[in-house]
Amino acid sequence: MTQKTFTLLSIVFIGLSTATAQTDFNRTINLEFEKEVDSYLNYSVPAITVKNLIQIKDDVILLDARETKEYEVSHIPGARYVGFDDFDDSVLSDIDKDNRIVVYCSIGFRSEKIGEKLKKLGYFNTYNLFGSIFEWVNAGQQLEDKNGRPTNKVHTYNKKWSKWVTEGTAEKVW
Repeated sequence: MTQKTFTLLSIVFIGLSTATAQTDFNRTINLEFEKEVDSYLNYSVPAITVKNLIQIKDDVILLDARETKEYEVSHIPGARYVGFDDFDDSVLSDIDKDNRIVVYCSIGFRSEKIGEKLKKLGYFNTYNLFGSIFEWVNAGQQLEDKNGRPTNKVHTYNKKWSKWVTEGTAEKVW
């Protein structure tokens, strides 16, 4: 069994174990975006969909694997900043290694790399949010700014990547 097949089965298992069975399984709202995200991932960390995260959000620890300026513009409510270039594992000191952790970034590439580091540190119940904060916004979910206030802004990394945030769902900044 290939890694992609294994990870896809993990996604389905998570979906079935956290929600009712689905027959119309899609990982993103925009199938073109789904193909783009899929091309960047090697599935070394099992992926979870936004739809599934919404259902289990209160039972996970969310980690943001973007850079400080991205996190400060907005992040998923309750997420802890761990960074990417300057990954800070001290943020994990109070997290039990058995806790379910979901890591996200802009689309899922950087969060997969941080997820790999977490697994090496013994956090084996770690998942990568497929489509990450872009898909979170596309699904109409709330964001908060660095002060914990609701915001409609999302840092899209750069102009090129901003096309993956659906027009009208958020104010795009980079």
